[in-house]
Amino acid sequence: MLTGLRLAEPPASERDAFPFAIPALRGLGPMSIRGPVTFFAGENGSGKSTLLEAIAIAVNLPTVGSREVGADDSLASQRKLARCLTAVWDRKTHRGFFLRAEDLLGFIGRLDGIVAEMQARLAEIEREYRGRSELARRLAMGPVAATLGSIRARYGDDLDANSHGETFLHVFRERFVPGGLHLIDEPEAALSPQSELAFVSMMADVVNEGGQLIIATHSPVLMAVPGATIYSFDESPLREVAYEDLEGVRLMKDFLQAPERYMRHLWRKSAAEPDS
Repeated sequence: MLTGLRLAEPPASERDAFPFAIPALRGLGPMSIRGPVTFFAGENGSGKSTLLEAIAIAVNLPTVGSREVGADDSLASQRKLARCLTAVWDRKTHRGFFLRAEDLLGFIGRLDGIVAEMQARLAEIEREYRGRSELARRLAMGPVAATLGSIRARYGDDLDANSHGETFLHVFRERFVPGGLHLIDEPEAALSPQSELAFVSMMADVVNEGGQLIIATHSPVLMAVPGATIYSFDESPLREVAYEDLEGVRLMKDFLQAPERYMRHLWRKSAAEPDS
């Protein structure tokens, strides 16, 4: 299990540039990762996803997305951060995955590409082995057919037929690894409130199987998980906070108690109201 992170001082030439200039990361000392569930909370641009991506690169986790994080051109700055990160383990693992909910469609496209490649190879073998024995043809097709069958057994024939939320939950369920490290960026982007609760149940399965989750999120539903550690990236440097002290949680509670109070100020004039 990952138990902590240490951030080394970046080169002087990069100290005032992204990502090292992010306020939450400035002056960051050793960071403790306690327990099986950790949340990174904060506003957009606060650095929570940036650090999560850097951790994925530093510990070399497989990516559930269109491209592996180590080969993604958009993550050049995160790779710089990763080079300054040292992961502290009590039991090191490369099992698990990194998943960005916003890139789930990219992962489906990646799977579709693999399936198309396998199908083309099977057709090619059919042509190559025409006129040869059935045994020889089956032996040649075996590894390719096994790979194709494994993908279909795991993900089904058509993930595109599902909603975004259904696909997210299906992929997560199929990919989670007992004892593995699972880094997930803003899962709520794919999930309805009901699906968020279903995801919490799946998170419990991960923990019960000895796995670990680090999740960057805005969701008050997910962050209510009992015993979770929450780091606020709205602080400089980031620090651990209690659930009830999160600004987003306080705002949501306040809004749900009296939504009309907010709407009086925000929805000053309905488009449906005629001009007076």
